[in-house]
Amino acid sequence: MTRDDSPRPQSLMLTFLGDQVLGRDVCVYSGSVIDVFARAGIGEQATRSTLTRMVGRGLLRRQREGRRMYFGLTARSEAVLRDGERRVWHTGAVNRRWDGTWTLLGFSLPESWQRQRHDLRSRLAWAGFGPLFNGLWIAPGEVDVAALVAELDLSAHVKVFRAHADAGMDIGAMIEETWELSGLAASYEAFVRHWGPCAERTPDGDEALVSRLRMQTEWLGLIRRDPRLPVEHLPDDWPAERAEKTFRTVHERLTPPARDAARRLLDLVPVRAPQA
Repeated sequence: MTRDDSPRPQSLMLTFLGDQVLGRDVCVYSGSVIDVFARAGIGEQATRSTLTRMVGRGLLRRQREGRRMYFGLTARSEAVLRDGERRVWHTGAVNRRWDGTWTLLGFSLPESWQRQRHDLRSRLAWAGFGPLFNGLWIAPGEVDVAALVAELDLSAHVKVFRAHADAGMDIGAMIEETWELSGLAASYEAFVRHWGPCAERTPDGDEALVSRLRMQTEWLGLIRRDPRLPVEHLPDDWPAERAEKTFRTVHERLTPPARDAARRLLDLVPVRAPQA
C-alpha cells in the first residue's frame, strides 16, 4: 500500500529500529534492512546511504560479524526512539488532562542571527509551541525547554514563564490565531481514510510488516506536528481521536503477521561490547 507522500527513508529507518531493535540489545544485518526497505519501495542505494548518514550523525553504530555488517543503536538514537515510543503509546494524540497552565517563552536575538532564529522557531514548533506574538511563543501545559535552549546555546537570550489565562480570555480564539489547525485536521482525516480499511482485512506477513512500518512512521510524524492543545478548546469534530483509534486498531491487527515476517526476514545478532 503506497502513496505519493511516502515517508523519508530516515523516518522509516527510525520506525524500523524502534520496532525491531530498541530494547533488545541486538544489531541488525544491513542486508535484512535492504530487503525490508525494498519491499517498502526504497531502493538499495537509498537504504545504504541512509545507514551511512545515520552512522555519521551518531544515530547508529556498526558491528562486523565475519563478512557481514550489522547496525545497532547509540545512546542518541535510543533517546530519540524512546521519545517516539512515549509519544505514540503514552502521551497520545488527545489532551484531556490539561490543568489550565501555559508555558510562555520569550526570546530576543540579534537581527543578524537568522540561522539561530530559524533553528529556535523550528525546535519550538516541534515541542508544541505556537507564536503568540513575534518573540513570544506559547504551549499548553508545563513544557521543559531547558535542554532545547541549552543545546542551541541560547540560554542568555530566552526567558520562560508558567502562566494561566485571565478569566475573560477567549482561549479558543487565541488557539485559532496561534496555530494553523486546518492542515493538521486534514492530515488526521486523510490518515483515517487511508488506513481505516486495513482494520477490515489481514494482509500476509510481508505486506503486514511493510504496512505497519509505513503506518507507524506516518502516525509518529503526524502526532509530532500536533501541539496537543486542550481538547475542550478544540472544535467538537476534531479528528485526532478517530485517527488514534484507527491507528491502534490497525496496529493490533497487523502485529501478529508482521512479527512472523520479521522473524523470517531479519538477521539479528547480540550487541558486542566495543573492544578496547
